[in-house]
Parts: sequence; C-alpha cells; structure tokens
Amino acid sequence: MQQEQEFIGRLYDRVDVLRGVAAQGVERALTPVGNGLQARLERDVLVAERSGLLAALNAVDGSLCFGRIDLSDGTAHHIGRIGIREDDTDRTPLLIDWRAPVARPFYLATGHTPMGLRRRRHITTEGRTVTELHDEVLDLSDAGRSGFEDPSGDAVLLAALNSARTGRMGDIVRTIQAEQDRIIRAPHRGVLVVEGGPGTGKTAVALHRAAFLLYEHRELLAKRAVLIVGPNPAFLRYIGEVLPALGETGVMLATQAELFPGVNARGTDTPRAAAVKGAEPMAEALALAVRDRQQLPEPGAPLVIPHDDGDLILDWEIAYEARDAAREARLPHNLARPVFAFRIIDALTAQLTERIGADPYGGPNFLGPDDIAQLGKGVAASEEVHAAIGELWPVLTPEGFLADYLAEPVYLPDEDAEAIRRAPGDGEWTPADVPLLDEAAELLGADDSAERAAAEAERQERIAYAQGVLELSRGSETYEFEDEESEVLAAHDIVDAERMAERHEEADHRSAAERAAADRTWAFGHIIVDEAQELSPMAWRLLMRRSPTRSLTLVGDPAQTSEEAGVGSWDRILEPYVGDRFEHVRLGVNYRTPAEIMELAARVVRAEDPSFEPPGSVRSTGETPWTRESGADLAGAVARAVGELTPEEGRLAVIAPRALHEEIAAPLDGVTAGAEPDLTHPVVLLDPRQAKGLEFDHVLVVEPGRYGTSDLYVALTRATQRLGIVHREPLPASLR
Repeated sequence: MQQEQEFIGRLYDRVDVLRGVAAQGVERALTPVGNGLQARLERDVLVAERSGLLAALNAVDGSLCFGRIDLSDGTAHHIGRIGIREDDTDRTPLLIDWRAPVARPFYLATGHTPMGLRRRRHITTEGRTVTELHDEVLDLSDAGRSGFEDPSGDAVLLAALNSARTGRMGDIVRTIQAEQDRIIRAPHRGVLVVEGGPGTGKTAVALHRAAFLLYEHRELLAKRAVLIVGPNPAFLRYIGEVLPALGETGVMLATQAELFPGVNARGTDTPRAAAVKGAEPMAEALALAVRDRQQLPEPGAPLVIPHDDGDLILDWEIAYEARDAAREARLPHNLARPVFAFRIIDALTAQLTERIGADPYGGPNFLGPDDIAQLGKGVAASEEVHAAIGELWPVLTPEGFLADYLAEPVYLPDEDAEAIRRAPGDGEWTPADVPLLDEAAELLGADDSAERAAAEAERQERIAYAQGVLELSRGSETYEFEDEESEVLAAHDIVDAERMAERHEEADHRSAAERAAADRTWAFGHIIVDEAQELSPMAWRLLMRRSPTRSLTLVGDPAQTSEEAGVGSWDRILEPYVGDRFEHVRLGVNYRTPAEIMELAARVVRAEDPSFEPPGSVRSTGETPWTRESGADLAGAVARAVGELTPEEGRLAVIAPRALHEEIAAPLDGVTAGAEPDLTHPVVLLDPRQAKGLEFDHVLVVEPGRYGTSDLYVALTRATQRLGIVHREPLPASLR
C-alpha cells in the first residue's frame, strides 16, 4: 500500500506541473501577440494542444491511475485513463494510457493465458489517496504474495456493479471484460454491429471504442471528428461525462432531432405519422414533389414579359426545351436552375434578335455578334425575365419546400398523406422531419454562387488594402550608413499583397466537432449509433451521407425495437449501403440486471417468442420482483411504493405510460410531469422509451398491461437492485 501511495503522490506532482504548463499556455493563447506568422502559429498550437491537455487533466482527476501489471521479467507498468510521462524527454511513461498496446494484458490475461504477466493489481483511490488494492496472481508458480490477493478476481467488477447509481453513466475502464475489449479495439474500417441484450454494456463498449479510435487514429479523427447518435436528450446527458473522463472532449453527441444544422426538432408526431415519414417511399415522394416545382406554362397560355423593344413570349416549347436541358445536367434543383435560366435567356434573346434585326425583304439578319451579345445582356439583366424564370423554376429552401409538402402531401397513399398532413406554421419540426429536411437539402442543393462572389469580393478588398499598405512602406530602398550605401529589406521585399491579406484573415478556432455541427455536408471519420434498431430507413439515408467511408459502429438489440419506423433487422438496415460486408458480434453477459429480474423479463418476451434466450446475468441479489394491485387510488399506491423503494443512495425510476404521468406526479415531491427528466434527481418519472439505455438502482413499473412487448421488456430490465410493479388494470398473462 505504501509503495502505491508513493507512486500516486509522484504522479499527481507531475500532473500539477502539467496543469501549470497547460494553464500558462491558455493564458498566452488568449493574450494578443501581434499579427505575425510566428505569433499566429504559436496561438493555434497553444489553443489546440494546451487547452486540450488542461481539459483532459481536469476531467480525469477522480481516479487517474486504476491498475498495475507486474511482468514476469520483473518490470511493472501502471495503467491509467491517459498517458503521462515523467518529463518531456522520458521515453518510459510514468502512467500508461489504457488504450496503449502494452496495457492490453491488463484486460485479457488469465491464469491459463497470462500473456507474460505475473500479477494484475486493481487500485482504488479517493483523490490522491489509495484506499484499496486487489491483486490477481496469474503466475501460480510465483510464491510471492502481497496480502491483497482477491481469490475470485471479481471483487472490483462486483463492487462496480453493486455501487449506487448517480444519474450519470460511469466509464468501465477499470473493469473492461475480455469480450468487451475485443470489440473496443476492433479495426477502424468498415461497419461493426454490436448486438446485446439489456445490461450487456453495449453502450459503454461503444463509448470506449470511440475513445480507443481517437487514440489509435488521432490524426485522422481529430480532423474529421466522431459522431455519436443517441435515442433522446436524456440519454445523451446520461452518457455525456464518459468520454471526458477518458480524456476525450472533441466528440459530437446528437440525437436525430439535432442532425440538421439550424433546426432543433422539439415537436411530436403520432406514431403513425413518424412511421410514414420514416418509410422508404418518402424519398421517392419528395423527389417527385421537387420535379413538380419545375413547371411549364400552359400550352396556348404563354408568359408575356414586358420589354423595351416589345413583349417577349415565353411559351411551353421554350420552357420545355430549357427544362429538359436542366434535368439532363443531373444536378440538384437549385444548382440546375442556372442551366434552365441560360436556356430561357438564350431563347428570348434569339426571339428579340429575330424581331429587331429581321430584313423585311427576307434577307439575312443584319445584327452582328456584338449587337446580339448586347441584346443578351439586356435580357439577362431584366427583372421581369428573372421573375418569369423564378415562377417556373423557383429557388427552394429545404424548410420552405418541406413545409409546403406537408401541407399538401402527394405521391403517397391517401391514408399516409392524411397521417402526415400539417398546415404551414402549425407546430414545430419533429425528429421524424429531420431526415426529410436532409433529403430535401440533398434534392435541392445549395446555390452558393452569391456567397462565393461576396467572399471573393471581400478577399479582393483585403488584397487591395494590403497593397496600399505595402506601397506606403516603399520609399527609398537605400540608406546611408557609415558613408556607405546598404540595402535594407522592406516589407514588400518578403511578402506580396495577397499573402499579407491572407495573414489577416480571421482564423477558425472551432474544433472539428463544432464545425461538423454547423455543416450539413460534413463527412465524419467515424459514426457510432446507439439503439440503432430504432432508426427509420430515412434516418439511415441521412447518416450514410455523413459517412461516405462507411466507417460505423452500430449498437442495439432488435428484441428491444419499439418505434414503428424502426428497421429492427441489421440486414435490412445495411443491405442498401454495404450489402453483407459488415461484422456482427454479440455480447452475451448481462452485468446490470440481477438474475431474478432477468427471469421475469424473459417470460414477457417468451410469451411471443418461445425460443428467446436472454443474456445470462453475472449476479443474483436475492430480491424477488413483486407486484401490487393499487385499487382505485393508483397515484397513492405509486407514492407509497416510491417511499418504500427510494434508497438513501442511488436512483429510483418510475416508468409509466405517458398518459398517466400527470396523475402519478401529483403526490411525488420534486417530480413534474412533462418536464425533461433530471436523471441526477433521486426519483425520476419516465415512459418506457425515455428509459432506453438508462439504468437505476430501483425501478417501479406502472400499468404494464398498457405496454407492448418491447416496451415492457425495456422497462423491466432497467434495475440493478430491486423491481416493483404497481397496477390498477389487469396484468399481462406473462406477469401473473
């Protein structure tokens, strides 16, 4: 114990030094240091490296070092959340990052396959004090003993599983099991599907995989960023501290509702509407609706455009030829519009040329090329001409187009169209709208020619200003010094106006994740999707656009699919994009749910699927789940049960149908129906779908007869200790 305490003291001494260096770097970075190239580079490096180091050190302070491996050759390595060196020149780390190859035996070594280890030590600390040691002897021929041996080797894991929950997911870096480690360190390329039942740690594995990939492929992923998609905001808050605790802060976390820049979809759809919006036919319906916006004048009813030299006639034939040419370009709607406009302008110019330059005696047109070009410029500058073009081929925005489409849905069966119909301005965007907005943006394209022209004009203005500064710096290039002429370099000798202007451009110091959040077309280096079985086909179209390299980790359990729009099957999700070229692994050990609760939950699924096999639980608590009939006073019965179950430490979840939340919340202190759940509160009220991916010490399930099989299975498997059921209505047969 004394030896480990001395090491921890030395480690934190080094951390204090690094914190000082990091803080000094941030202070220097925020100090104006001029406009020179060297100063700019120093500022960029300091912001990127020093502030990142400071954030990592602050985040992982709780238990920086958690293990030690003693090798058969007598050497030893301490394992921690990040790697730290004794000094800047030391090649042997003081603390080895858990992701480094040399640390892998800490997770994989067994007595049968010791991987060169003599002993594995788990270290528990509080701040800078060592509080517990647990040793596993892997070389049984070694007679040396420390007095901290753990015969079973499971003490640290069981302590973590039985500890009180805080409302925030903790990392599992101290207790990663062999099957989890193999998934975490799987190769970066391609699609990896991680399937596992409740409590198998698949979410924790996915998050640690993100941390590992950022360590192993830092240069690539720091530029392209990693995206983690979760099922709801409460879930993202629940997992939000895991990656910072592992030293990683540059990851973008988002729900489907947040994947279209500028839109935070807070509205709600009926299950039927969400299913229709998420189905594959929506893609074709939107594409056809965009084509409908590329219109033609009615035959025999041309558009008459006033002009100084007589009205111009834009008829069906001219518009049809122009539309055909624009569509043949195979560009998105807004990007094809200039093709349409140029054809219209050319046709109207030809019409004007024929009228003005016609020889009344049937001879050749007497207008020359310069005259015709001048007429064309006049037609192109005409506001009336552009108004007519806009009427036939309007510039569309994704938001405006989709709002119009939802007001009058077309190319869908009548019952589907009625399910999604929404008057313009009636309600907010919903999560199911976000993939449709993205699809619309893809179909429409963004004509950024005006923005690019403005940016170029601004750039030329900066260059002109810089040129003026350089001209002022000229003057005499020779100076008298000790009666001899000497040439002195001036600013204009070492830099031209364009380079000088570039140096004064405002640098973008946003992280890759921050830039990605603002850019719909961003291609991520890797995407992790939790509860992946719940996403609709339209949502997958959105995500696959964000991953052109098809580098993804998908996490979920088809048995827990509850959304009507959810695809559920891995083959159905991935076949359109990668065929059968994906790796599928399954986690089979339940670390969260005690055996008594898992047995009850499995009965629910087996009522529909007799062949269902749940993941095996690693522990039993001796606490049998109970049921209680409430009588007429459901809210009172729930309140009494909450009083019995609420722990001194830890968290309790009341999981009930959304329609009952107002009734149930009334007698519960600090619980508000309809509010975004605060998972750090001792008691929280959720519906089954809000509870996905979460865990609590104790769970009270209310009116299970109102749940579908999947939702009930989810609700019953959230508890780590005790489970109770309160009902006024009859129980499902599987729970009687």
